[in-house]
Amino acid sequence: MKIIAVIPARYASTRFPAKLLQDLGGKTVIMRTYEAAVKTALFDDVFVVTDSELIYNEIISNGGKAIMSKKEHESGSDRIAEAVENMEVDVVINVQGDEPFIDKKPLEEVIAVFKADHDKKVDLASLMFEIKEKTDIENPNNVKVIVDQQGFALYFSRSVIPYPREENVGVRYMKHIGIYAFRKEALMDFYKLPMLALEASEKLEQLRYLEYGKRIKMVETTHASIGIDTPEDLEKARLLVLK
Repeated sequence: MKIIAVIPARYASTRFPAKLLQDLGGKTVIMRTYEAAVKTALFDDVFVVTDSELIYNEIISNGGKAIMSKKEHESGSDRIAEAVENMEVDVVINVQGDEPFIDKKPLEEVIAVFKADHDKKVDLASLMFEIKEKTDIENPNNVKVIVDQQGFALYFSRSVIPYPREENVGVRYMKHIGIYAFRKEALMDFYKLPMLALEASEKLEQLRYLEYGKRIKMVETTHASIGIDTPEDLEKARLLVLK
């Protein structure tokens, strides 16, 4: 089974433009993310795929591997799909470009899903962890997921799901972590299928997979990812690098 990691890297960002090229302890955010992915030694190859010549040159000039997108893309999945379309790979891991503190264990957990899936019933695997604070549960920036008894995703939402009409019934609220592992076939199907209403409404690309009947296996983890979405996040990350 050939497994690669692809890091989609847009230059533009609504909340923090050019964040991937910001300095983080002497290296850019995207370079640290790329090196962290390589350092896990879990992948047959690691690529950054980007729409930016600045990001492309940053990776290439530092000895990394990068691919320039040829088209404009609505989502990270579309960008990755274009990059791997002609590659001979089985599983593609989407590593977020703004998460330079990659933890090896959760990546191992999503890879293990495919290694154990001999009947190929899983199209995607992803991660979730429990959140308990009311403010975290209600925050629309925290995407929540609910799953069936086998751990397959039923729905993702920025809203509170399930709605707590009856409390004290043992409901757990799970936050989705945006690390995806795709079978290449599922990724290419996504690339060719149009966006439908649920994805358009919530602005969550994972809903396109569900709307077209793909099966997403969720793995519970205790690892809370550290992403850089704002200048304040960058300052916190700089403190971590100094430790």
